[in-house]
Amino acid sequence: MSLAAIMLTLLTCVLWAGNAVAAKFSVDTIPPITVSGIRFSMAVVVMLIWCRFERCTLRISKDHIPLILIGGFLLFSQIALFTIGVAESNSSHTTLLINTFIFWVVLSDHYVSRLHRLNASRMIGIGLAAGGAILVILTKPEPAGETPSLDEATLLGDILLMASGFVLAVKILFTKYALNKMDTGPFMAWHELIGVVFFFVVAAFTEDVQSEQFTTPAVLGLVYQGVLVAGVCFAIQAVLLKTYAASQISMFSFLTPVFGIAFTAMFRNDEMSSWLFVALAMIASGLFFTNRD
Repeated sequence: MSLAAIMLTLLTCVLWAGNAVAAKFSVDTIPPITVSGIRFSMAVVVMLIWCRFERCTLRISKDHIPLILIGGFLLFSQIALFTIGVAESNSSHTTLLINTFIFWVVLSDHYVSRLHRLNASRMIGIGLAAGGAILVILTKPEPAGETPSLDEATLLGDILLMASGFVLAVKILFTKYALNKMDTGPFMAWHELIGVVFFFVVAAFTEDVQSEQFTTPAVLGLVYQGVLVAGVCFAIQAVLLKTYAASQISMFSFLTPVFGIAFTAMFRNDEMSSWLFVALAMIASGLFFTNRD
């Protein structure tokens, strides 16, 4: 990879790392399902602009409808679990636990799709990631200093985040299958639109949204998630994938939780324990070993 490609890949890692913090600022005042709906409404707009830029058609056939419906439901399930988990936990736990999705992807690639067999490197990565996740859930934080933490992690929130990681793995594997049947642009745009419909229907029956809940930090968090993460990250990765293999790009994913922990300390003052940093090292190392070629 060229230096420019490496710098762009690092930029996507940094932007992804800030997603948990941005989501936390949004759910501080806005109900989580509403946050998810607004976030992916922005993502749909970004995808439509991207499809226009790439001159790809949005037409679909009858055979594509089940694919986009299942994809939309998986998107709704994964993001709903994620956003509610963010509301019930803190940003540092979110950053670490959501990255355990690779654990399930690697196992499925070995036992279900049989595309990538388990080897010593991937087995080490799975063990490290699993051990790191257990440490995150079981260890208690230490006082952060004079400035109190803005958030408190709960067992319920951590379980929801782990469940979101599992559904994310299922969604990744289903997306691989769906993109063998239809083009990327139409699938991404339509399944995100279906997800948005699910979000707003559920929010209409379960959440009470008031205009005063849209504070400046909450709105900035939404823009970050909807434009920078769903827009800029997607565009950069799409451009990189035209030249470089996915394995080359994914190798850098172990840096995402590292940047994420730094952001949670800077912007949310999360309480840190020495064991949390051990868990960070284990999960980051696990991502590195599972993504090695």
